[in-house]
Amino acid sequence: MGLLVMILGLLLFFGVHTLTTQRKLRAQVIAATGEGGYKIGYSVASLVGLALIIWGFSKYRATGWIDVWTPPTAFRHIAVALMLPAVIMVVASYIRGRIYTTLKHPMLTGIKLWAATHLLANGDLGSIILFGSFLAWAVFDRISLKSRTDAGAPPIPVGGPGNDLIAIAVGLVAYLALAFAFHPVVIGVPVVGA
Repeated sequence: MGLLVMILGLLLFFGVHTLTTQRKLRAQVIAATGEGGYKIGYSVASLVGLALIIWGFSKYRATGWIDVWTPPTAFRHIAVALMLPAVIMVVASYIRGRIYTTLKHPMLTGIKLWAATHLLANGDLGSIILFGSFLAWAVFDRISLKSRTDAGAPPIPVGGPGNDLIAIAVGLVAYLALAFAFHPVVIGVPVVGA
């Protein structure tokens, strides 16, 4: 049951996010609902999808775990190490500097790295579906960006190396919070010593 709920959440979440990549269809939805209606609908559908993903995955972990393969312990250590740059990349998509200009789309690069590291560290069916879906979507979205004629979002000013230092500092704090507070409390799995 949990796996099915998670999959429904993934379909809703990525369905809405894929709408963003379909610029003509997106424009038609905005014309029909207005900019405000589109943003509210997009936000509500995204949040409902995310809630279903979280609830379904939690239920799956508690009642329906299905092992596919057993990752070597070293993969967990690699995942822990790679999560720091993944978080920094996501932060750098908002605090823009040289990291942003070098990667062009650090949010998608960070999501791809996050998903790939979690695929390395988890060998169960639910994790493979969850993180594989995020990885596939990030790859799809990156490819779709090449054919878009607009930026898709309001421009954020790009700063210099100082912004990179801020992004690294904020990313480090976020990484530590995710690893030592969020992951063990919300996910139920300690990052270190698991």
